[in-house]
Amino acid sequence: MNVIVFASRKGGSGKSTLAAHLAAHVHKASKPCLLIDADPQGSLSLWQKLRGTNEPPIRVASRSVSEIVASAKRNGFEYVFIDTPPNMSAVVEDAISNATMVIIPARPGVFDVDAVQETVALCRSSRKPYAVVINGAPALRNDQESPIVTMARAALAKFRAPVWGGQVSNRADLLLALAHGEGVKEYNAEGRAASEINRLWAAIDKSIKAIRGTVSSAGAMHKQAA
Repeated sequence: MNVIVFASRKGGSGKSTLAAHLAAHVHKASKPCLLIDADPQGSLSLWQKLRGTNEPPIRVASRSVSEIVASAKRNGFEYVFIDTPPNMSAVVEDAISNATMVIIPARPGVFDVDAVQETVALCRSSRKPYAVVINGAPALRNDQESPIVTMARAALAKFRAPVWGGQVSNRADLLLALAHGEGVKEYNAEGRAASEINRLWAAIDKSIKAIRGTVSSAGAMHKQAA
C-alpha cells in the first residue's frame, strides 16, 4: 500500500486541491484509494460530499492517522491520500511518519517558498521521501514558464529541495471540477488542467516505484531523505 501525504505549513498552498484531483484520477475498483481528511477545515470532506458517491471513501482524523492507515492496509487499499492542516502539529508529524512519499505544494511566491523549509526539515528528520510541486502557477506561454516560477525554482534549489519539473497552473477547470464534486479528469479530460494532473500523477507514480525499488530512481521527482 502507498501512502501519499500532502503537507505544507502555508495555508492555501493547494493540498486539498491536489489530493482531490489526484484521488479522482487514481481511484478505481482495481486500485482502490482511501482519502484521509486530517485538516479541520474539511475541504476534502466537502468535495467528497459534493460527489455524492462515497467514492473514493473518506475518513476524518484529528490527532492521529496511524490506525486509519493500518486499517486501510488490512482492507486492501492500494493508495491512501492524506490531506493535512497548514501547521506542524502532531497529526502532520504522524501523517508524515506513515508516508510512502510526501508532496509539498507551493505557490510560486516568496511566502509559500519560504514556508517549504519547515516541511522539508520534518521530512528529512522523519527520513521520508518528498518533493515540492509548484501549484497555482501562471500558465505557460509559448511553452515557457513564468519568470516568477523560475525564481521560485531557484529559491527552492537553495534549500536543496527536490522540485517536480512540471507545474500545476492556475486554471478554471480545477476549481469548476471541485465545485461539481469531480476531479478535473472527470470534468474535462481533454483540457490542459487534466493534462497537468495526469503528468503530475505519472511523476508521483514513477517516484513511488523507485522508492519501492521496482524501477530505477533516474528521473524520479522525489528526494530520498537522508
